[in-house]
Amino acid sequence: MNQANSEVRDIAEILLARETNLCTERDGELEAALSALGKIRSYLVKLVGIAGFQALLARALALTTAEVSWLTAVRVQADTNLEGFREAAQSQSAQAVATGSVLLVGQLLGLLVIFIGEALTLRLVEDIWPEAGSNDSHLNFPPRAWQSPHACKTTGGS
Repeated sequence: MNQANSEVRDIAEILLARETNLCTERDGELEAALSALGKIRSYLVKLVGIAGFQALLARALALTTAEVSWLTAVRVQADTNLEGFREAAQSQSAQAVATGSVLLVGQLLGLLVIFIGEALTLRLVEDIWPEAGSNDSHLNFPPRAWQSPHACKTTGGS
């Protein structure tokens, strides 16, 4: 990943695995990505507005397409929905969708690390996913299992 280091990618992988476990949908990886991005969107829009989040997500998508070619068909709309994401993902294997989703969320978190720092990014992640914990300021989660079952909710995106 260009901007997101391996620790941030690991966190993205943990968060998406958690979201996938919460999803009862057939396309769990796809729905997990949309759910995670929707949760991040809901939080960040309060801080940076729709246009700010749209810019961050568009940059994260641009960085990710360098490594995940199937995402080149996806566009971030002005309302921050991912136009073409669902369609592009449906023509990919579950593993390819999972990998692309981890890289996209990782790039988004990596941009946040650059702009607001590790500590605030970790705080944001812990605010969105309260079950997440931290041993230190290096964006590491303890090796415990996620405990709280919730319904998979997707917000926006297509």
